[in-house]
Amino acid sequence: MRGTRSTSVKSSLSLIAAGLLVLTGCSAGGGGGDAGAGDEATLRIVYQKSGEGSPLDTLMQDVKTQFEAGNENVTVQLEPVEGSDEDYATRLALSQRSPDTAPDVFYEDTFKVRSDVDAGYLLNLDPYLAEWPDWERFNEGAKAAGVADDGATYAVPLGTDTRVIWYNKKVLEAAGVEVPWAPKTWEDILAAARQIKVSQPDVVPFNMYAGTGTGEGTVMQSFYELLYGTDSQLYNEDQQKWVVGSQGFVDSLAFLKTLYDEELALTPAQALDPNIWQAVFGEYLPEDRMGGVVEGSYSPSFWQEGGMFEWADYGDVMGVAPFPTQNGQEPGAVSMSGGWTLAIGANSQNPDLAFEFLKTAMNQENLLKYTVDNSQIAVRSDIADDPTYLESNPFVADVSEVVDVTHYRPATSDYPEISTAAQQATEAVITGERTPEEAAADYDAAVRDIVGAENVVEE
Repeated sequence: MRGTRSTSVKSSLSLIAAGLLVLTGCSAGGGGGDAGAGDEATLRIVYQKSGEGSPLDTLMQDVKTQFEAGNENVTVQLEPVEGSDEDYATRLALSQRSPDTAPDVFYEDTFKVRSDVDAGYLLNLDPYLAEWPDWERFNEGAKAAGVADDGATYAVPLGTDTRVIWYNKKVLEAAGVEVPWAPKTWEDILAAARQIKVSQPDVVPFNMYAGTGTGEGTVMQSFYELLYGTDSQLYNEDQQKWVVGSQGFVDSLAFLKTLYDEELALTPAQALDPNIWQAVFGEYLPEDRMGGVVEGSYSPSFWQEGGMFEWADYGDVMGVAPFPTQNGQEPGAVSMSGGWTLAIGANSQNPDLAFEFLKTAMNQENLLKYTVDNSQIAVRSDIADDPTYLESNPFVADVSEVVDVTHYRPATSDYPEISTAAQQATEAVITGERTPEEAAADYDAAVRDIVGAENVVEE
């Protein structure tokens, strides 16, 4: 869903185990050829469902109907996983351990592609893509998200996104903050948040996620917005090494510490709740109880008609602003982009049919509807130019503009562990267990353990 939400693995293992009992025996793996003409075949499709009205669930239901209508001997078995991103990742990883439970087509976060290719879970799609004319319509940058270290493509992008500040105009105006709001530095954010706290003590002034509870959301919607706005790096692309000893890392943790210590954000206990994002979208912002939050370009998908938290006035009440660099230095703003893909399991017994299903899901009509429903940034040129997309919500232009200053997570197989270490650092700081300097030192030590001393560079 959001590249964010998580829960503890321990709390969900019983549900996952029960789900795997159901999955076992549904289809045999082995990567063999497709069922012959006239033979019955079952395609298992595993994806994440984020509540009723989930755009991805709607897409999959539509494609199932279309595909079965055109393939009378094929049964499409949809297996949605309800829960956070971390719930989904855990369930998917467990299912992929055995050919008997591995899915044919599945929803894959871009940052997991390379590690899952290394694990042998994804099918090389190059032979199929070479015969698919629509592939030329996909944005080259988006295509790169599905490419592994061997240069082959293993996943097809559903959409991409950016991160911006979403702010409640009513809350800011009540605090005397001029709107449209366009903070130029981190201090500008703190100044506005402090004004809100004084004028409206019951309002959360400015929230940024922290801790391991919100998983990838902690880094994508929070920590990396800070780190990439400093003069430091997370990963040195030229040397292909992870950066340690970073002053920007310390400064970013210090900013989060200030937010939480001054009670300008949610409480640490709330921040550790894997589902806190639902309260942000469904309660705090619509009820004028939060000044601002850093979130994704997909945010309108929750508020528009048919979304999880329908809110008719969101276009009038909410505003967006780019997240500023630390001291206003060039390029002045920062964003993070991720996105999700569809991939085919390396153990699929019916890979040709699986790719036909993927093509159906990714055709212009189906992907346009999904892109609009999920407030995604288009990855097909014939969708990016479509009036339906351009007029889909009031913020399409604003959230697309920050593509010019966006960053992507390092696409390495060890990234997921690095991300967890960064999340742990933020949690240690907001809970008061470690100072920013101590938490940064813990992170540096963890990185060395994960990748080896030869694969790090001192800033």
